[in-house]
Amino acid sequence: MSAPHRLRLQLVAAPDIMRGTMKLTCSFLLGILAACAWAQTSSLTAEVETVYPDAHALYLDLHQTPELSSHEIQTATKVASKLRDLGYTVTEHVGGTGVVAILKNGAGPTVMLRTELDGLPVEEKTGLVYASKVHTKDDSGRDVPVMHACGHDLHMASLAATAAIMAHSKSAWHGTLILIGQPAEETISGAKRMIEDGLMTRFPKPDIAVSMHVGNTLPAGQIGVGPGYRFSNADSLRITIYGKGGHGSMPNSTIDPIVIAARVVTTLQTIVSREVKPGEVAVITVGYIQAGTKNNIIPDHAELGLTVRSYKPEVR
Repeated sequence: MSAPHRLRLQLVAAPDIMRGTMKLTCSFLLGILAACAWAQTSSLTAEVETVYPDAHALYLDLHQTPELSSHEIQTATKVASKLRDLGYTVTEHVGGTGVVAILKNGAGPTVMLRTELDGLPVEEKTGLVYASKVHTKDDSGRDVPVMHACGHDLHMASLAATAAIMAHSKSAWHGTLILIGQPAEETISGAKRMIEDGLMTRFPKPDIAVSMHVGNTLPAGQIGVGPGYRFSNADSLRITIYGKGGHGSMPNSTIDPIVIAARVVTTLQTIVSREVKPGEVAVITVGYIQAGTKNNIIPDHAELGLTVRSYKPEVR
C-alpha cells in the first residue's frame, strides 16, 4: 500500500515488557496523528493509561487465538467489532477478510494506519501462561500449530487503543482517519487483494500512511525510525523439482530430486554473492524443503519454498 509520504518504524518487545511496548507503540502512533492533523494533545500519557486495560485484554485474546493467512475470520470480526463500537464506519470482507474503518472529523488530511491480522504456522514455546495452543489445518491439509510469532497481535491491540483515543478526543484534531486490518500479510497476498477490491477507490485515498512493526534488533523500549524504505519488498516462490523415484538401495536407477534440490539450494546463494552488485541489498532464503516419506525410498519430486527480499526493482 503506497502513499505520497512513507514512514517506516520498528519497535522492540519481549513478553515481560509487553505493557511498556504497547504503550510506547500507541503513544508513537498518536504522536504521528497529532503532527499530521496539526493537533495538540496535552494529556497523552493519561489517555494511553485509560485505554491500556482494554488493549491489553485484546492482545491476550488475540495472542491465544491466532489464525492463519486468509483465514482470519474471527480475528477480523474482533477488530471490526472494536472499531464499530467506537463509532467508526466499518467495512468488512475487503479483499477477503480485510477490514476498513473510517472516522471522519471535518476538513483536514486523510491519514491511514494499518495493522496485519494473520498468524504463522509456528509452535509457541515461550512458556507464557497465555501461550497459543492452537492447531489447525493449513491450505495443504496438514495439521500445523499457529501463533502470533511476528507481533501482529500487538499491532492490532495498539491500533485499537489508538482508535479509542482518537474517537474520544475529536475536539483535538480534524480530518479523516482510516484504519486498515490487512489479511494474509505473511503470504504476501492480502494487500494486493484489498487494493484489487477497491481500497484506494471505494474509500478515501490517504495523504499519509503509517505502519509500524515490533522486532528484536533494538534494545527493548526503543523506537527506530529510518529514512526511505525501512522494510524490503518480499516475493514468495516455490520450486518443484521432478525426478524419478525408486528404492534407496538402487540410486543408479533413479533421478534423485533430493540431491538436485540440495545442489539448487547452495547454488541459489551465489545469486546474492555473485550476481548482485556489492552494496545492493538482496536476500534469498530457502525456508523449507519437502520431499519423500521414508528413509529408503527416493521420491519422485522435491519442493523448495523461498522468500526473496530486495529494495530496488532492478535488483528484484
